[in-house]
Amino acid sequence: MKHKRLLASVLVAGAFLLAQSPNSVSANRSQGVDLARYQGYTAQFGRADDEFAICQIGGYQGGLYLQNTYNSQVATTIAQGKRAHTYIWYQVGGNAGLGRQVVDYFLPRVQTPKGSIIALDYEAGAGWNVEANTDAIIAGMNKIKQAGYTPVYYSYKPYTVAHVDVNRIVQAFGNQSVWIAAYPCPGSASPNYNYFPSMNGVSIWQFDDNYNRQGIDGDVDLTGITHNGYHGNNQPKHETPVIKQGQQADKTPKREIKPGYTVKVNFSADCWATGQRIPNWVKGKAYAVQEVRGNRVLLSGIMSWISRNDVEILQTAHQARTENATPVSGTYVVQVGDTLSGIASRYGITWQALASLNHLSNPNYIYVGQRLKLRGGTAGGHSYVVRPGDNLSTIASRLGTSVSHLSSLNSIRNVNLIYPGEKLNY
Repeated sequence: MKHKRLLASVLVAGAFLLAQSPNSVSANRSQGVDLARYQGYTAQFGRADDEFAICQIGGYQGGLYLQNTYNSQVATTIAQGKRAHTYIWYQVGGNAGLGRQVVDYFLPRVQTPKGSIIALDYEAGAGWNVEANTDAIIAGMNKIKQAGYTPVYYSYKPYTVAHVDVNRIVQAFGNQSVWIAAYPCPGSASPNYNYFPSMNGVSIWQFDDNYNRQGIDGDVDLTGITHNGYHGNNQPKHETPVIKQGQQADKTPKREIKPGYTVKVNFSADCWATGQRIPNWVKGKAYAVQEVRGNRVLLSGIMSWISRNDVEILQTAHQARTENATPVSGTYVVQVGDTLSGIASRYGITWQALASLNHLSNPNYIYVGQRLKLRGGTAGGHSYVVRPGDNLSTIASRLGTSVSHLSSLNSIRNVNLIYPGEKLNY
């Protein structure tokens, strides 16, 4: 979750799981991620052995909004044989009535199975009245429980201590109802249990916001709660249309990969089909397939050939068109067969304006998976300030996009030349 800002100084060193029983702590400790729109349409993971993803469906922040990336993130989590769960950005302050309305709006739109987690992300907008804030959280969690899902409260410890009576939440929903965030060592591949933000009811610990240096949030399941809603071998107990899409992709043989499919480069992949070593920043990332020749597929955007055996299918061509073609915040993802003039005509602008807006030096060269701006301003209205030690590939990984997209959007001629303090649109 990209709203929070945590400091190592708030961590409680050496207070490992003081509020947890030894049996509950040792029950699972499987690792996973949580995902927002910053990670794009496909579920990304920090390690090959991650088991779950908690995906943002949308939220309330002065108004209700749906996250366009939610359905495909759930589907591509299932396609990778992992467990998918849901969270809601819940900026309702101390208004319990509003909280119930927010949860009622999202419940019919949830695509993870009954019994799975629906977490309320409460890390901004709290009122001065701790009891009212807690009432609003409990009101939303009651709605979730009544609908047959597992309610969980998410925040970070200092914010919770200042604004919420977490003991009331634990009394109402049990000792597995809290998901807490604290980051001792950014870039960690696994949690450092010497730095645990001990408090009552913690079932999930979000231990990093740059998990394994992949630019995503890393979480550890301490009690086995992420198995809720799933049978053994990560099979959902309840199917939804989105789960069925993921299962279809999971069951599709690799021999059927065609242009337009979305595939993930496996963490275990070693070399490109041409023999060169695959850089680490490519592994675990999703790419559209541009061309297929025999046992090799050409990955769009990075234009590299790779063996079918070194990729995993996330979306069929039909699923990719359905999920990714809809404009998001004034952008369009290029599909197989698209031309610049055809896209421009579809959205009522000239191809010259579209080429200028996207800094295209050659309007005849666009590629499958490329994201084009359809109107002025930054794509999605977001920017990133370059930090010391950054390079374009690590920034792209952190933001869930590609080097080619960042360089095109920001008119970068030399991808090796960026400087601290430079603002990049994405």
